Amino acid sequence: MPYEEAAPRAVPPGEPAIEAVEVRKSYRGVPALDGFDLTVAPGSVCGLLGPNGAGKTTAVRILATLLRPDSGRVRVAGCDALADPRAVRYRIGLVGQNASVDEVLTGRQNLVLFGRLHHLPGAGARRRADELLERFELTGAADRPVAGYSGGMRRRLDLAAGLVLSPPVLFLDEPTTGLDPRARLDVWTSVRSLVGSGTTVLLTTQYLEEADQLADRIAVIDAGRVVAEGTPDELKARVGPDRVETITRKPTLDEVFLHLTGQHATGRAS
Repeated sequence: MPYEEAAPRAVPPGEPAIEAVEVRKSYRGVPALDGFDLTVAPGSVCGLLGPNGAGKTTAVRILATLLRPDSGRVRVAGCDALADPRAVRYRIGLVGQNASVDEVLTGRQNLVLFGRLHHLPGAGARRRADELLERFELTGAADRPVAGYSGGMRRRLDLAAGLVLSPPVLFLDEPTTGLDPRARLDVWTSVRSLVGSGTTVLLTTQYLEEADQLADRIAVIDAGRVVAEGTPDELKARVGPDRVETITRKPTLDEVFLHLTGQHATGRAS
């Protein structure tokens, strides 16, 4: 496919960047998603939070066209993810929990390789690699094997690899798991920069502080459906001292999350 055909386009005016309506998916008769609804505005960060087994991974895999739902409607970047998954794939980036880069190759070689896999011509792939290395402050390490990178540097290179085609929508699945505080802050800075340039981000994370810091809106998923949605402050206001007996002050996002998913603020199941 020529690069001109592969190049992603912006989200059409008036459309959400991500829209899921009544999405259902079961495995051997056990529901993973049971009427999942989500709408994400262009140029924003949506934090998707939920306990283990709530359906987060299934939701992201469906939105990223890696898995087909049993029923429901999904649109991403203005394209129907079920009718035309190929169009969606050229308009999204996906950064998973595990590094997708090759440790034997240098940072520059990795990005050129991703560019070529996305059908960029040789010169265009090299030029894009240079742009991304500079953007993610990796120019000084560009020609070193990735095996010698720190954890934070690898995650920044992963982010860069997911942005080779400047996709309007980026899925980040627990992007800072296992990183030290300094490296996490570096990744946060990179994500904020992406959103500032117009990228829409759907973020799953096990760090509620991360969602509090980065997300414009948070969707809490439990038992395969969204049980609460709003800004971090709106969710904290919704679950105030009068709603949780053990809280006598403004609740933290951790306490809000535990309450909304059916647990006490102490973390014990209710």
